[in-house]
Amino acid sequence: MEKYSQIKEVFNKHVKNYDEWYEKNKYIYLSEVEALKKAIPQGKKGLEIGVGSGRFAAVLGIEYGIDPSEEMLKIAQKRGVKTFLGYGEKLPFNDEEFDFVAIIITICFVRNPENVIKEAKRVLKTGGKLIIGIIDKNSPLGQFYLEKKKQGHLFYKYANFYSVDEIVKMLEKYGFGNFKFYQTIFKPIEEIKEVEMPKEGYGEGSFVVISAERL
Repeated sequence: MEKYSQIKEVFNKHVKNYDEWYEKNKYIYLSEVEALKKAIPQGKKGLEIGVGSGRFAAVLGIEYGIDPSEEMLKIAQKRGVKTFLGYGEKLPFNDEEFDFVAIIITICFVRNPENVIKEAKRVLKTGGKLIIGIIDKNSPLGQFYLEKKKQGHLFYKYANFYSVDEIVKMLEKYGFGNFKFYQTIFKPIEEIKEVEMPKEGYGEGSFVVISAERL
């Protein structure tokens, strides 16, 4: 539990550093947004677990967001997200309340990813979509971030990175199917000077969006 109190404190304390990353790495962020747009349903009731400062929810039309960081949620609220303080392992929502749930990058920071997936399933309607965005640990960027973790990076030292196959295995275990995959970030990050449009599948791009249906 101590580790996760530390993570919350780090995100609360360094919220400005976190949010400014999206300005400094605009084309990486916008490339990720384009991939997510392929999977996020439009005009449906959605929740983002680990909404942070609302960077993704605000541009993707995700109405609700939950996060353990009070400081992050203050910014998300200013971006128009309806925010809730809490963790993905215990969502304060009714069964089958949402048409889709998004978990963008956050899966690498949660205490128990399987419990988060179970809770996401509980609040999803039958046929609803769970959309998970990750940096694939088997990709060049994934390997770069693993090295950053070893070096004690401010945020990534707390992260547990996963491969696409590992996430799919967890999702299958809890009754998800009908998978779709979208990928982007094909070049080294220092070479990305424009938005990289997504392609279906995975194995080439460092950022992968996994869309799964609650069966």
